[in-house]
Amino acid sequence: MMNISAKVSAELALRLVAAGRTIVPLVASLYYSASDPYAIRMAFHLGPEDPVEWIFARDLLADGMVAPVGKGDVQMWPSAPAPAAGQDAGPDGEIRGQAGVLNIKLSSPFGEAHFEAPAAMIASFLDRTYGVVRMGQESDVIDIDSELNTLL
Repeated sequence: MMNISAKVSAELALRLVAAGRTIVPLVASLYYSASDPYAIRMAFHLGPEDPVEWIFARDLLADGMVAPVGKGDVQMWPSAPAPAAGQDAGPDGEIRGQAGVLNIKLSSPFGEAHFEAPAAMIASFLDRTYGVVRMGQESDVIDIDSELNTLL
């Protein structure tokens, strides 16, 4: 039997890719809980205020590591890091000495933002979530009858 109280979290140093290739560093937290096995919560720490939180599917995060995914509010794709203003890429377009990134584009009625997250750290986080609830086993954790009783 799985422990539905099991949780995984990680802190990430992200890069906000702003207009004119301006790079703004910031911190985000990733959260996963076996009690909500399909979801990943990502909280962006933008200052002294409460963090801004987005929730998206764990499968979306995993699929975005290998190919472009998502439509609408959340889109993800793997790439080399975007060069910062004044930073030149190599002849093949890649920035030397930096690991691959997962691009995360979030859209809302208030605007949109493009972030770069270190792919290795995202992969490590995902591996830890699979240690809590294996991929494809999410429905085994949810008690549908109990959830329906709660709603009714």
